[in-house]
Amino acid sequence: MLYSYMDRRPRLGKDVFIADGAKIIGDVHIDEGASIWYNSVIRGDIASIYIGKRTNIQDLSVIHVNTNVPVIIENDVSIGHSVTLHGCTIKKGSMVGMGSTILNGAIIEEGSMVAAGSLITENKQFPPHVLIMGSPAKVVRELTPDEVNDLKTTARHYTQRAEEHRKNIPFSPTNV
Repeated sequence: MLYSYMDRRPRLGKDVFIADGAKIIGDVHIDEGASIWYNSVIRGDIASIYIGKRTNIQDLSVIHVNTNVPVIIENDVSIGHSVTLHGCTIKKGSMVGMGSTILNGAIIEEGSMVAAGSLITENKQFPPHVLIMGSPAKVVRELTPDEVNDLKTTARHYTQRAEEHRKNIPFSPTNV
């Protein structure tokens, strides 16, 4: 379901899939081919949220902002089930594992993987192509080229799955 908030309204690119139960509120731009899965909440009420091309936000995830602190999720990113993103930036080709939390000002650089259940504290920045793990999270090691490629494969897989769902499950944006 799409909701306007004050003078802010969601904008959807071509071939976006939004699953039943997902709530998208306010200043949210979802780019071409992205997918928002079941019961996720994306709330751009006090700052903007950008979700890049072919990015997937999996079931039960929550994305929110802080005053003047947007969320930017670049192209080909996978956000796992039950992830919380708050005022952070996730660079292209990365993956955030299930149940992770990433807080205000944090930056996950290109092609990195945040392990399931990790906590990224405020204003932390991590280099590209690394495995990030723990609570609080730290770099565990560099990813191999095969692992970086696997992150891209996951994003492609979700793009294909979203296309199947989009064709077979009706969606009608309302309340915009």
